[in-house]
Amino acid sequence: HTSLSLPSRPSPNIACSCYLVLLFTTYISKSNAMNINGGSTSRRRAVGSADMYRHVPKEMTEATKIGVIMSLLSVITMFVLFFCETYAFALTKITSSVEVDENSEQLIRLNFNITMYDLHCDLVSVDVWDSLGTNLQNITKDITKWNLDLNGQKKKFAGRNAEIRPVQHEEHKETMQELSDSVGGDMAVMDLDPEKLGEFLETFHDQAFIDFYAPWCIWCQRLAPTWEKFAREIKAQGINVGVGTVDCVANPQMCKDQRIMAFPTLRWYENGKAATPDYRGDRTVDALMEYVKKRGKNIERKKQEEQGVTSKDKYAANEFSEFEEEHHPGCLVAGHLMVNRVPGNFHMEARSVNHEINAAMTNLTHRVNDLSFGSTDPTSGHVLHMINRFSNVPEKFKHTNPMKDKFYPTYDYHEAWHHHMKVVSTHIEYLFSRGTVLYQILENSQVVYYPEESVPEIKFRFDMSPMSVNLTKEGRRWYEYLTSLLAIIGGTYTTLGLINATLLRIFKPKKI
Repeated sequence: HTSLSLPSRPSPNIACSCYLVLLFTTYISKSNAMNINGGSTSRRRAVGSADMYRHVPKEMTEATKIGVIMSLLSVITMFVLFFCETYAFALTKITSSVEVDENSEQLIRLNFNITMYDLHCDLVSVDVWDSLGTNLQNITKDITKWNLDLNGQKKKFAGRNAEIRPVQHEEHKETMQELSDSVGGDMAVMDLDPEKLGEFLETFHDQAFIDFYAPWCIWCQRLAPTWEKFAREIKAQGINVGVGTVDCVANPQMCKDQRIMAFPTLRWYENGKAATPDYRGDRTVDALMEYVKKRGKNIERKKQEEQGVTSKDKYAANEFSEFEEEHHPGCLVAGHLMVNRVPGNFHMEARSVNHEINAAMTNLTHRVNDLSFGSTDPTSGHVLHMINRFSNVPEKFKHTNPMKDKFYPTYDYHEAWHHHMKVVSTHIEYLFSRGTVLYQILENSQVVYYPEESVPEIKFRFDMSPMSVNLTKEGRRWYEYLTSLLAIIGGTYTTLGLINATLLRIFKPKKI
């Protein structure tokens, strides 16, 4: 007989072909059924399948306690997030960036207000130097000075920093030796030392006039013949005034005790005590004699007032007012300078066109009341604090006056403070309709020691940074805000819906 050998399992190709035939047959059957029911029904089903917001009939829904809790939690969550998002939308964020400074101004205004506690206004000099070759000494424009009282407070306006008038000197044909020889070697001026000074002031208790000098001082050398002739004129007119001199090189401690800060110092004494201010007039015999007589009249006026006799001259008080006010060598110097936008410095030191400064007695203890850069325009960074707009600047960008109200004492002579400042311009775009520029300062100060023959000076070194800080205010767009609100609503509803469904599966009893 004949036998057929069949494969133990169908071929993969045959199985796949049979599956495709089955799918095709099913599709044809469904198509025929749809044609039988009509085309309108099929179109409705096609449109219905595009509905993403299908409605569940109310009778098919079920309220649960968990659902109520989740609904309340959803409303509260959306309200809190909505409030936070609206608050964030209302706020703006300040951003900063560092860029190359494009400021085209060649000059920048430097504002300062400094109190010198032990330097007379007549001796204060303000100088400016920079790397472009600018070297200005004793600047007078836009600078004012005020005398201080004994408490270091501003007392009397000393005037603008005008040029100091050179005093008049007499020209003499005779030398000091010739003047001495002309009277047999006796000098009318008494040379004083610490031992003789006390006796001298007792002898001329009411009035004495003393010249504190240094032999190397050119002004003292020019004054010496005039001072001798002045002393002889005093004796010739029988005026009871002692005229003396003190050599501060031979008697340095004595001059330190008398606080002699410049040579020559012509000091008047009454009742054995110094009467300030010191004489700063012309150095001629006539001018000195006029000063002595005026001082004498003032003493007589005081004696009459002590006896109850008042002068009928209403101008007498004004005539002697310069002798009545208390005097202190301190000075407040304030003003502004226009400096180039290059490395430089401005410094303050003791200088006079009529004196040689005593370097051993120069005390530059000071307080910086104000030191800042910028114009006085209402929109400038320098005056933002005056118009209550400085609070709109972030705290970390407010370093515009780091030395304000700082005290810098010097406890020894031949030393002074040097201040180093790095100036960074900061551009603020959001305070006014046009940009505002303020200048931040990074400051470092240290004490510098000077040789004994050098006059110390306070230096304020400044260096302009080539980079600038730009501050801008950024807010959110309206469409970002709207997108966030929709995300809050949808995200909260969906998330809590998933949580609700999970809880229902866990806690709802299962059917058996």
